[in-house]
Amino acid sequence: MDFEKVLPLIIQEFGKEKIHYGLIGGFAMGAMGIMRSTMDLDFLIDGGDLEKVAKIMRKYGYNCAHKSRDVSQYVAAAKIFGEIDFLHALRPVSRAMLARSKALMTLEGRLKLKVLIPEDIIGLKVQALANNPLRETREYADIEHIMDYFGARLDWGLLRRHFLLFEMQEKFKELRKKYGGAKQKS
Repeated sequence: MDFEKVLPLIIQEFGKEKIHYGLIGGFAMGAMGIMRSTMDLDFLIDGGDLEKVAKIMRKYGYNCAHKSRDVSQYVAAAKIFGEIDFLHALRPVSRAMLARSKALMTLEGRLKLKVLIPEDIIGLKVQALANNPLRETREYADIEHIMDYFGARLDWGLLRRHFLLFEMQEKFKELRKKYGGAKQKS
């Protein structure tokens, strides 16, 4: 995928259509200053915007390779357009993540776009772990990179709520002790 060509097109279309989105995944980590290789783009989008997103994807030659209630995946025939994955924000927790997203500059300051805050990216990775334990190595590596980078600047209360949703309080305590720098209340 040619991120420098694709991302501005998609973000411009999201703006025109007033799509509520937040960048997630590897590219979002890079936008926050944490280098991680990635081959695609990943977004959290409001569930009410699914039809508008599908229209934009078709406009640029993407085909829907997979769609469920919670996710959709679009793949383009042209390699420069690559693959774009969307998580659908349908519940209050994920819609709150969109509301907390922050505008960041990417592509060496040439593009401003909304990115989920680090705590919410971690929250989605915790959810991915709960849904598929085989992703443990990759997801915990990303979680620890984010926690190491932001450390005590993270909202550990919000992180705790994300871990509690999936009954991972012991893992939260371990990570808080390692990266939070403060004693955790039980």
